[in-house]
Amino acid sequence: MPSPSELPAATSGWRDLIGLALAEDVGNGDITTLSTVPAEVTATGVLLAKEAGVLSGIDVTEAVFATVDSDIDFGATCANGERIDAGATIARLSGPARSLLTAERTALNILQRLSGVATVTARYVAATEGTRAKIVDTRKTTPGMRMLEKRAVLHGGGANHRFGLADGVLIKDNHLAAIGGDHPVRDAIRSARALAPHTMKIEVEVTTLDELDEALATGADIVMLDNMDTDKMTDAVQRRDRVSPGVLLEASGGITLARIPEIAATGVDLISAGALTHSATALDISLDFALNR
Repeated sequence: MPSPSELPAATSGWRDLIGLALAEDVGNGDITTLSTVPAEVTATGVLLAKEAGVLSGIDVTEAVFATVDSDIDFGATCANGERIDAGATIARLSGPARSLLTAERTALNILQRLSGVATVTARYVAATEGTRAKIVDTRKTTPGMRMLEKRAVLHGGGANHRFGLADGVLIKDNHLAAIGGDHPVRDAIRSARALAPHTMKIEVEVTTLDELDEALATGADIVMLDNMDTDKMTDAVQRRDRVSPGVLLEASGGITLARIPEIAATGVDLISAGALTHSATALDISLDFALNR
């Protein structure tokens, strides 16, 4: 998974995403702007934070404006991963008024969405302070925006789980149900170990402490503790520490911000939360606009 540094468009899929988003919003043309704003009018604008948060996607936002019109001048005053206060100026823009108006909604949608992900991630990370636990994301992302949303998690101080299905073995409850038998956890780990590349870690989801014991005995690299209460998680950590201290334990299922401190205190290594991406509230950001006189 890439670092939070700037990503080339070919890697991130920005161009495809921006093209689709603009096609969806603009279609055959911005009829309101074209019919009301003279072509020769120029304008300036500022992107303003209406609430505090963590910024993500400012470079993608710049690319949206550049895609609509290369004559737009865009100057970011804040960086990805930066904590911003309400009222902060995020960027200054100038250029043809028609182009600024046409790009506005698509640019804001992306910036608000990604900054929302970074902001909620930062809250989850802060709740683990003083513990060993890392906050990680999931594959519960907006279709087409996974790379950018996972990068937003990094901007918020979180870490990335696997990007896609080809990036790691993660044996979930439905895999175990499909396998069947008396020992699906053991059988699934053995099968994955035999067939997956030797460089790939194997993770298995368990719902009981007996399944955890079986996973540890069979050589899982990571065990996901699914929907366990904190007492069971604490017991799971103690069992892991006695038997296989190198195995990572991941808490998952029913993870909320309110529960993070008590879950982190159990000693688990990872806490995965789909809410980082599937339920993040967009950060309130606006484009304040003025005509040049």
